[in-house]
Amino acid sequence: ALGIVPSTCLHILKTLDHDGLVSEDKANKKYQLGPALLRFARDMVGSNDFVRNVQGVLDRIAKSHEVTTVAVWHEGADRIIVVAKANAPTNFSIHVNIGSRFPALTSAIGHCFAVNFEGNLEHLRESFEELKWQDPPLFTDWVKDIAFAREHGYAVDKGHHIRGVTVVAAPVYAAVAGTTRAIAGVGLYEQLTGAARTALAEDLKSSAVALSETYSESIIRRPV
Repeated sequence: ALGIVPSTCLHILKTLDHDGLVSEDKANKKYQLGPALLRFARDMVGSNDFVRNVQGVLDRIAKSHEVTTVAVWHEGADRIIVVAKANAPTNFSIHVNIGSRFPALTSAIGHCFAVNFEGNLEHLRESFEELKWQDPPLFTDWVKDIAFAREHGYAVDKGHHIRGVTVVAAPVYAAVAGTTRAIAGVGLYEQLTGAARTALAEDLKSSAVALSETYSESIIRRPV
């Protein structure tokens, strides 16, 4: 109808996919609106399966553990974007905006995504050197944190990305695409120590597992 050559159309879609404006469904090879569009239109919040399912989870965890919670989506090649959030029910909390973008391997959330590249140390080192930290860890310690995330199903950043702030994250898997989403709790370092940090980590982990099952089932049920 538009008179566009199919190869040109595919090239345009691949470019939009790279920038996160559309997202390819690996199960049926179809494209849908991508998370980067949250910067321009909030309509996606009501129509995207993951965003719709995750909001209640974020609200509950934020209330139970008195932390700010976020859900992120791996956008394009090297960025993550915040697609949902819930504020801590306290007078003071960490503020995060929906639509905020960060390097994909940032903080504890980055540990979850870095598992995808765990066998490629050269790629990890290049990515590590490009990250901005307020209290940079050693590369060897960062790699150990990635291995911890793979083994335990959650990751922790105790003040490296932002001094005085602890981030705990857990990956959300899809049946076909692997780890492309994650949920996280963000709080003050003094607040998230010992048992409080462990309880948050276990809650995020179990919630991420449940979301993974729900999200994967929605992909499988989606008509071709």
